[in-house]
Amino acid sequence: MQTYDFIVVGSGSAGSVVADRLSASGRFSVLVLEAGGTDQRFYVQMPLGYGKTFFDPAVNWNYKTEPDPGLAGNADHWPRGKLLGGSSSINAMVFIRGAREDFDAWAAAGNPGWAYDDLLPSFKAMEDNAAGADQWRGVGGPLHITDCTDAVHPLTKRYLAAGQQAGLPLNPDFNGASQEGVGVYQITTKNGRRMSAARAFLRPAMKRGNVRVETNALATKILFEGKRAVGVEYEQNGQKKTARAGREVILSGGAVNSPQLLQLSGVGPAALLGDLGIPVVHANDNVGANLQDHVGINYTFKGKLPTLNQILRPWWGKLLVGMQYILLRSGPLSLSMNNAGGFFRTDPSMTRPNMQLYFQAFSTVIPKSGERPILTPDPWPGFSIGLSNCRPSSRGEIMIRSNNPRDYPRITPNAYSTNADVDEMLAAVKFVRRIAAMPAMAEIIEEEVLPGPSIQSDADLIQDFRKRSGTVYHPVSTCRMGPDASRAVVDPRLRVHGLYGLRVIDASIFPDNITGNTNAASILTGWKGADLVLEDHT
Repeated sequence: MQTYDFIVVGSGSAGSVVADRLSASGRFSVLVLEAGGTDQRFYVQMPLGYGKTFFDPAVNWNYKTEPDPGLAGNADHWPRGKLLGGSSSINAMVFIRGAREDFDAWAAAGNPGWAYDDLLPSFKAMEDNAAGADQWRGVGGPLHITDCTDAVHPLTKRYLAAGQQAGLPLNPDFNGASQEGVGVYQITTKNGRRMSAARAFLRPAMKRGNVRVETNALATKILFEGKRAVGVEYEQNGQKKTARAGREVILSGGAVNSPQLLQLSGVGPAALLGDLGIPVVHANDNVGANLQDHVGINYTFKGKLPTLNQILRPWWGKLLVGMQYILLRSGPLSLSMNNAGGFFRTDPSMTRPNMQLYFQAFSTVIPKSGERPILTPDPWPGFSIGLSNCRPSSRGEIMIRSNNPRDYPRITPNAYSTNADVDEMLAAVKFVRRIAAMPAMAEIIEEEVLPGPSIQSDADLIQDFRKRSGTVYHPVSTCRMGPDASRAVVDPRLRVHGLYGLRVIDASIFPDNITGNTNAASILTGWKGADLVLEDHT
């Protein structure tokens, strides 16, 4: 059995950063265990290739939720990255930090050091923003962020104009002074290639002699001596192996895998563990509880002007954009499908936005089996305005269903399980229609395809968004951070309450969800978490 200073379980958005920063000084040895394989795949590196990875079991856990009453009984598809870089290798690359108030609320809940002003220097230090440095943005960091303003589809300008006609300001930087308004999204790419956490952080770390990365290594159990974590048991190529941690075991498996591994190791709800015959190391009902996620829906329109459908659907168009990408690393394949978006309030009395917008200059009403139909859009000029809630009050859970590490856990999101979530989504879909009715958009719309003009009453709109909504892939809070061991899993320094030598550093520690896409804050959590570890091991 080999011993390392630190074992990091998971090479995703946070784990890649943790491995890089803990190994940078050369003082500490780091073992990274990744259940998946390499990220050196064409459709991983090509930004719009995530249409192909959306169901690909070679790089994707392909989780499914329990049938959800709030989503009309649908069992939602939950992609999660199963490769170096984790979900940052298969996501839509939109870079949104979250609102100042989100992080200030974390700190106010008893988590010192997590307020926005505490975190801003870290955000800036980790970034290399192509838009240039200013009071909010950083340059020179490992994570390159692309400004897509000049590359988006021409139809995006109409969307931005319609948003302004509907009363929203034009916002040139959602990561700047404020979030509210409409604007073009920044994305994590560089020179037309995806800038995953693996590319930005883990690949440089792998060149160091004090870092070992084991792929296809499924962590099955944390090893304890009393209340101290001392190592990890894992399976690789059919063999059971163990590795020992001289200093700490760090879980960076994300909102699904971190609580799963804790529960498999005897840390979690005592009743659940007892039923499954797992000896309790430390009882904590919060492990796997408090699940929060953003839920979204698209409104789709048939247009009078060409959209990306006319380029991406025919064989000659695919050939054209393929050549453009391979030769020039530019064109539609070098971007996210979300060209632009925005943030708005469903109630003007709110102090900050509670809804996020997404604009896509193509449509996929007619699905293709086994593929997210990004690369096979509709045969007519279509586009979508999507939206998702930012801070829903619904809570779910992720709990193991057996003591077998290869059995997927039971994911119960409980979407739209509160009246507040239903009410705000009803107001939000009406606002999407208001944007579409503004002159800049209305004059180029042939018809609303989904949900269609027959859906008008509140009851019909609610029924429609229950039927058609789904996750926008931002699950958090299943190992949430807080000072009170009876209400949280980790303390403000991300140490697991009641145990020693064990931390969780990933999006599962978010006390509450943030306003926007969660990847930037996940990477930040890795950065901040590594700082905390290094402070404790000087």
